[in-house]
Amino acid sequence: CGRYSQPRPYGYYRIGVPKYGYKAMEMKGYPYRFEYADIAYIDTQVDHGEPYWMDVVYPSLNARIHCSYKQIEPNGTADLRHLTDDAVRFVFDHAIKADAIPEQGYTNPEARIYGVYYDLEGNTASPVQFFLTDSTHHFFRAALYYNCIPNSDSLAPVNEIMRRDIHHMIESFRWQ
Repeated sequence: CGRYSQPRPYGYYRIGVPKYGYKAMEMKGYPYRFEYADIAYIDTQVDHGEPYWMDVVYPSLNARIHCSYKQIEPNGTADLRHLTDDAVRFVFDHAIKADAIPEQGYTNPEARIYGVYYDLEGNTASPVQFFLTDSTHHFFRAALYYNCIPNSDSLAPVNEIMRRDIHHMIESFRWQ
């Protein structure tokens, strides 16, 4: 009434994350194990018809790390070359929306773990993906997804938390 009003910019919810630690994922019969945040839980009910697939679910952050596993078959469709090509293709399917896709190699020769970590920058559906292998028997791939429209500006604080947790997951990863 008589006062000039000015439109306000859109605001975003403040995302508060409690302090948390890590706990071991040691599912009986699974060929791998790792540590994950204790604010998350493991969902093994993912219906893909594949053994040893799971999601690490962060309900308070509306995020999931989709984890898949394949046993390497040297002369079949699940040989190391096909599996790594598929993993790279899944990453670069996001190139349309990504500003950049830096990759970082990972090696832990004592634990026989080798892999590549992809940090997808921009408004991509999956901001982090990686794969790990021992190059002879095991192949593990994971991708982070949010249950929302990707906006890298508003998701930046959550992405930082998730990147830290994924690095911890990779560092603690072991084959059974």
